[in-house]
Amino acid sequence: MNLTIGILFAFGAMLLWGIGDFLIQRTTRKVGDIQALAWIGIIGSVGLLPFAWNDMHLLLIKENIILLVFLGLIVFVSAILNFEALKKGKLGIIDVVLEIELPITILLSFVFLKEILSLTQMILVIVILIGIILVATKSFTHWRTKIERGVILAIIAAVLYGAVNFYTGTSSKNISPILAVWFPWMMFTVFCLIIIWKREGFSTFIDNAKKFKILILFMGIFDTTAWICYSYAVHNHEISIITAITESYPAIALFLGLWFNKEIIKKHQYLGAALALIGSVILATTV
Repeated sequence: MNLTIGILFAFGAMLLWGIGDFLIQRTTRKVGDIQALAWIGIIGSVGLLPFAWNDMHLLLIKENIILLVFLGLIVFVSAILNFEALKKGKLGIIDVVLEIELPITILLSFVFLKEILSLTQMILVIVILIGIILVATKSFTHWRTKIERGVILAIIAAVLYGAVNFYTGTSSKNISPILAVWFPWMMFTVFCLIIIWKREGFSTFIDNAKKFKILILFMGIFDTTAWICYSYAVHNHEISIITAITESYPAIALFLGLWFNKEIIKKHQYLGAALALIGSVILATTV
């Protein structure tokens, strides 16, 4: 895969993640975190199975299984926290807070893969972090009591998402771009279905799927396709560079949130969003 195709996959992931997060927020508010995640897993697992079939022999290697199982666990935990944050908070704010995943991904890539960013790139990362602080703060005079709802969960999810980015990248490089998505999807689908069965049974789960079938279907397709694009983008390219490009996705989600949800954001939060998003775009142009 040449650099141009890799960048196209990265921008594809950025666009699809923005739309996917908008759909995830709407779905979680209607059916709950676990059900939404379960349907993403089902749609992704079934849809990717024909493409993953030829790589199944790679699962016989012990090191591959260990890496993919670990990835599946952190995908499950980070997704639940992310969905809960999206359900409680404003889409435009939560998505920008999730930008913390960028420096975490860069740090992991530096420590384990020796990927190094230039001084200019590191300055841009700091600009992004400043933007995140601004957008997450509702009032400077009441910092502790006026933090936007869902922000703390989003911060934890973002740290874990940094790990997900890194291990998805290493799984894509060392195993298979398809298995790097399909196997974790299978894992968290099983976890979600067990939780649903123990909590309430499957009747409500099926009823909600019938009631919101279009929303659920598009949510699963957009989110799964976004991760496939990311996995193929990092397959032959530096994880930190590709992740930097994809971090512009909140611009898509922010527009959708403001347009459809009529979300209200204060001036300094607009400034923070601008700093974070512009920083991500410029960072992508420096690679």
